[in-house]
Order: sequence, then C-alpha cells, then structure tokens
Amino acid sequence: MLELPVDLPADIVPFAWLIGVWEGTGVIDYPVGDERLQGEFTHRISFSHDGGPFLNYSSTATFLTEDGAPAAALLAETGFWRLARPATAADPGPALLPPSAPVHTRTVDDVEELRAPSGGFPIEVSLAHADGALELYLGEINGPRIDIGSDAVVRSAGAKVHTASSRMYGLVDGHLLWAWDIAALGTPLRSHASARLAKV
Repeated sequence: MLELPVDLPADIVPFAWLIGVWEGTGVIDYPVGDERLQGEFTHRISFSHDGGPFLNYSSTATFLTEDGAPAAALLAETGFWRLARPATAADPGPALLPPSAPVHTRTVDDVEELRAPSGGFPIEVSLAHADGALELYLGEINGPRIDIGSDAVVRSAGAKVHTASSRMYGLVDGHLLWAWDIAALGTPLRSHASARLAKV
C-alpha cells in the first residue's frame, strides 16, 4: 500500500508518491559505433523535501559483473524537481536576494491553476552529474507517470559528449519503473537504460 506524507507544501503534492528511497536493478543496452554497451546495474534514488516548494533528488548506480558483484560506479547525480511556474516577487532570488513582496503560502488552489489540458502539471528538473554534466529537463507529471525531456545539457571540457536525454518514470504495482533515452558519444537519441525499483 502506498502511504502519502501529510502536511506537504502544496507545490510538491503532485510529487508525493515519489518521496522516499527506492532501490533496485536495471539493464543497459546502447550502441556506440561498432560496439554495444550492455550489462546490469544496481540503482538507488532518493526523493526528499525540506519544506520548500521542491523535491531534493539524488541518485547513484553501480555496474555489475556477470556474477552480480559491483564492478564500477556508473552514476552520481543530484538535483531538484519542482512544478514549472513563473517566479513572482514573493519568491526569493536570484542567488541570495530576498523576496521583494510579502511571502505567500501557496495553496492547492494555486497549484490547480497550473494544471495542463492533459490533466497533468508542468515540471522542471535540474540535475548535476559528478562527471561534469548539467541537465535541465522540462516535462509533465500526470498522476503516477512522469515524462521529461532535456531542454539544455551543459558539459565541462572534460566530460564525455552527451547532447540530449529523455526520461520516463511510472508507479506500477508499488514499484518505480523508469526508462532513460540519451543522445551521446555519436549515437542519436535512443533507449540506453531502464530499471525497476522498490521503496525501502
């Protein structure tokens, strides 16, 4: 049974089913030139909140040998998930600038005004990867399904070439299922990994 936290900020209520720590395994299958990169990995995702209008996110993954032993760290990423909405004078920022208008506690009615014709809510996901890449995703959360695509990918000079991504997340039978498409290392956008995670 899915237990939803109570007393959440209104802006993260649509994300409530994600909150917690999820662990499981997945598979990789991605062609790079004449080579096909394949294998299995373990994956851990954490979604949390600290009272702000966003979710804190972190994720790690480890490649497994054929006998299931950890072989190499694949991924470490961290970031924030939030509803997409225009900033107002009641919001802080940029940087450390305080709000220039009285702070307004947003309500469910405020969030409802953001609902798209599809029935979902527009979202923004900003991620920083330990390998020197930054991604900004735009998309939608619609009940227990999330679809996001990269709006921008920024890489440091030493990072591997990665130009676009799309991700899908869904809650199925109490498990978090996800699929991730990438355009990287000369290969056009296509599926490269998927996983099934359970809440721990």
